[in-house]
Amino acid sequence: MKIGGLQKVTLVDYPGKVACTVFLSGCNFKCPFCYSRELVLPEYIKDQPELSEKDFLSFLKEKKGLVDACVICGGEPTINPDLKEFIKKIKDLGFLVKLDTNGYLPDKLKELIDEKLVDYIAMDIKAPFEDYSLATGINVDVSQIRKSIELIKNSGIDYEFRTTIVPTIHTKESIIQMAKDIGPANKYFLQAFHGEKETINPELGRLKPFPEEELKEIVKEINNLFEIVKIR
Repeated sequence: MKIGGLQKVTLVDYPGKVACTVFLSGCNFKCPFCYSRELVLPEYIKDQPELSEKDFLSFLKEKKGLVDACVICGGEPTINPDLKEFIKKIKDLGFLVKLDTNGYLPDKLKELIDEKLVDYIAMDIKAPFEDYSLATGINVDVSQIRKSIELIKNSGIDYEFRTTIVPTIHTKESIIQMAKDIGPANKYFLQAFHGEKETINPELGRLKPFPEEELKEIVKEINNLFEIVKIR
């Protein structure tokens, strides 16, 4: 497993749990607004310090009783062929597992769900279906995204959908359309893009966040589609 980073403790990434977050290198998307180019672009991945799987599992053993869960994100975790075995090792140590995913490999997701290897899934919704390729930087087969949305909604486990709102990609109308694309559902979170961070497309660094007041208005309009819809 190619581990590109570790956050030793987080109180916000797994709702209601004390967790650590492990970052896996590699991704099948190239979202221009992505903050984690060191986990996505090969030319940056090669310079990123790695943590061995052995050292990571040793860290987890030391944290038993202090940490409840492990959040696995990326990059995109599901592109790793040994992800299932990696999660099994974490579960065998007694930790809950939350998976952060872009949902482009629904068969991999189904396997993890069927084998009860994930306790919580957070899926990033990038754009309305018709604009997915613009938001991801690759040609996207949106049927795969649709499959993952329905799979997660019907999985019986806790989940959330979330979108990073980028002014050059999203409008009020497109955000409402995204909500319709995925709703009705349990939870949907809107998070404003902040351009001061390094991104895959450096031109986005000069963008101002989507107006918060407009996001609040949108939340009111889509509130009927979700049990919980909030701005993060």
